[in-house]
Parts: sequence; C-alpha cells; structure tokens
Amino acid sequence: MKEMHYDAAIIGGGVIGSAIARELARYDMKICVADREEDVCSGTSKANSAIVHAGFDAYPGSLKAKFNLEGNRMMEELSKELDFSFIKNGSLVLCFSEEDRKGLQELYEKGVKNGVEGLSILSGDEVRKMEPNVTEQVVGALYAPTGGIVCPFGLTIALAENACDNGVEFLLNTEVTGIEKTSEGYDLTTNEGIIHATYVINAAGVYADEFHNMVSEEKLTIIPRKGDYLLLDKEAGTHVSHTIFQLPGKMGKGVLVTPTVHGNLLTGPTASDVESKEDVSTTAGELSDILTKAAFGVKNIPFRQVITSFSGLRAHEAGNDFVIGEVKDAPGFFDAAGIESPGLTSAPAIGVYVAKLVAEKAGAKKKADFNSVRKGIIDTRKLTLEERSKLIKEDPRYGTIICRCEGVSEGEIVDSITRTLGAVSLDGIKRRVRAGMGRCQAGFCGPKTMEILARETGRDIEDICKNRPGSNMLEKEEGGAANERA
Repeated sequence: MKEMHYDAAIIGGGVIGSAIARELARYDMKICVADREEDVCSGTSKANSAIVHAGFDAYPGSLKAKFNLEGNRMMEELSKELDFSFIKNGSLVLCFSEEDRKGLQELYEKGVKNGVEGLSILSGDEVRKMEPNVTEQVVGALYAPTGGIVCPFGLTIALAENACDNGVEFLLNTEVTGIEKTSEGYDLTTNEGIIHATYVINAAGVYADEFHNMVSEEKLTIIPRKGDYLLLDKEAGTHVSHTIFQLPGKMGKGVLVTPTVHGNLLTGPTASDVESKEDVSTTAGELSDILTKAAFGVKNIPFRQVITSFSGLRAHEAGNDFVIGEVKDAPGFFDAAGIESPGLTSAPAIGVYVAKLVAEKAGAKKKADFNSVRKGIIDTRKLTLEERSKLIKEDPRYGTIICRCEGVSEGEIVDSITRTLGAVSLDGIKRRVRAGMGRCQAGFCGPKTMEILARETGRDIEDICKNRPGSNMLEKEEGGAANERA
C-alpha cells in the first residue's frame, strides 16, 4: 500500500480547506490537501448564495461574527491579489410591517456590536428609490454598504492554485475513510494509500463531524441543511443591483434576490434538513416556494428566464456556530467544522487563523519566497477590441468561440485545463471559464469542449466525465463507437 508523509494534511478541498492551505503555504512545512472529488470546489463551496455578508446577522461574540467581519474586510484586497471577481454592491434587509420594525432595529444594533460599518435604516420610499423593483409592501430596510458578491468558484480555485504554486500538494480523487492516532501524529487511510501526518486539519464540510468523531470523545453533530436556488439568464441580471434579503417576520423567513458577479440573477435558498449528506436534489415544491417568497419582496421577477436550478448542502452544527481550533482530547488535530453561512465570507479569515494555530504548534518558520500573487485566466469578454485583436494574433485559439452563450474562447478553455490544478472534467472547465454556464447549459458547446479536454489531456473522448470518475458523458458500443449517454 502506498505511503505518503506530510507535516500537515488538510481534509477537504473546498473554500475553507483551500484558504487554510494557502495560508499554511506561507510556512516551511510539507502540506497536502486530500479530497475525494476530481477537483477542488466540488461540495458546498460550489453551490451557495455567493454572498459576502456584511456581518450584521451573526450573534455578537460568536465565531461567526468574528470571522464574518474579518473575512469581509479582507475580500476586496484578496480579490486583487488572487485575481477573482468581487463586487461590493451592498445589501438590503427588507421589512414588511410596522410590527416587524423592532426586528429591523435589533438587527441594526447587532451589526453595530459586531463592528459592521455604515449601517443605516431606510424608509420604504428610500428603498424603492435605490431599488425600483422592490414591492409596495416594504415599509423599511436595513442597508449595509459593505455587503458584496463574489464568484465562489473563482475564490476557491484562486486560493487552491496559489497554495499549489507555493508547494502544497493536492491529492484529488483521494477519499479519507479512516483516521488513527499514532505516536507521531495521525494515519489517514485513503483509497490511494496511507497518509502519515503530524497534524491534521478537518475541513470536510458536511462530513467534518465524522472525521472529528474518529479521534475525539467529545462528539460533533453536523446536520446537512439543503437549500434550493433558481438562476436566471443575464437578461434578468439588472432587475436588482443590491443583494435583497428579507427580515423574518409574520410571513416566515424569506429568500434572497441578488445579482451575480457574472451578470445573472439568483434567487433562493430554501432551507430543509435532510438525512443524506449526498442529497442535492431539487423538488418542485421547494422551487415553487422560492417563486412565492422572492416575489413578496421584489416584483416582476422574470422567472420565465430561469436557465437552471440547483441545490447545495450547508454544514449546520448543532451548536449553531463554527467549530474551529485544536481538539482538546486529540492534540494536533484541528477542526474547521460547522462552516455554514457566512462561511464563504469568513473563509479568508479562518484560513489565517487556523494556519497560525498549526504553525505555532509545529514551531514552523515563515518562508522567504512565498508568492502571494496569482494571475487568473484571461477573460476575453473584458478586453478592448484592440487588446483582443493583439491576443488573437499571438494565439489564434482566442479567436475561436466555443461557448456562444458566455462568449468563451478555445484559448480560455485550454488555459483552464493546462494551468496549475487544471480542470480534468467538464464541470471543472465550467467553474473556471463558464463554458456551459449560459442559457443553453452546454447544449451546444458541450461536445466541442469534450473534444478539447480529451485532446489536451491525452484521453479518449469516452473517458471524459462531467465531474467525478464514473460520470462519463459517452459510452462505447461493443463495436467500439462512442455513443452519447441518455
């Protein structure tokens, strides 16, 4: 059986694991990230609201409040350093009745205690001046100018690429199935062999309780909480400009309506606790619930322009807060568990905090040659005509459009495959350059993208998968010809 030795092993290649890996890469340590999927950003990190929360919602003094505020303050500078999309568009929490104004005031006071800057309470008319499509039922709103939106794929992949460029090894398609304490640290049993690690960081999302409970007598319970979303075409992307939340009131808890950094409109999520940690189904009832609740706060949402629906699982811990730090009865084992909303916002700050804990425990010194800068994939849609013409002369592949909905060129797809931690699946390409993310949902560009992926990776086209191994898009007949799967 293959044996691998590391100073620190991180379980989970989502935004939290990648943020910790990037920060831990600053230190002179041998580090790996183990993830069962074929790519980073394949769990909760790929299916969420993509919101950078201002920080007014978390209970004062909680870890959620601490890391939300710190992560929010880091995001803009980090987006420049790592070259991912971020927009500080501000957020509004709508109030629908005079009797609920007290709740709005409480939310404001909570935000002030948490250190959120620039909060104010607006009248209904002031809200409608900012957002003309807000309904007449709105009597007031909490305005948070520091709220924002981000590309969750872009953030996670940027963190992971930068960590990898600085020496972190990513062991993908590597599922951890067991953990044992040893005299020198921990042995992680995986489908690829044994990982011997002095320190372990548990950033396994909805499975974090299972790994924690393998080494500790103080048990954790993670409840998978499913949320459904509806994504609308870019033609609907300007329907609102701020992220619109709803204050829980006599009508129940509402859903958000927000633009995305890519120009779409997103609505959701629902919230239902499920038994299976693999249940990412959507149901007609839940999606219908989104339609009803979203329309209560924002009128005339063009739901006929929905291009896809999806769901994600939040890792809700029974104590209703993040669980972060060294486990008391398992020295050298560090949790980053129960990371639900505002986990995406908090990720950069959690990364700094956990990496510092591990490095101090290990007595590790900082590297002199850490490179904090990462350059993303060229987005030809953002280039001037002159810039694009110059690029096409240098590499004609940037003049061949593969995904017409999103305007993605062959050059961008090739870059997404051949760069650090490059895509090995169709979903990996989609998350990096948005080929297949538009209104046709890969109906036209899918086959050509498969051809490019097969060519660049040297694989047969029938071996190309949508995501994890086994999700092949084509299968061979006995005669040898590849047929598209139904």
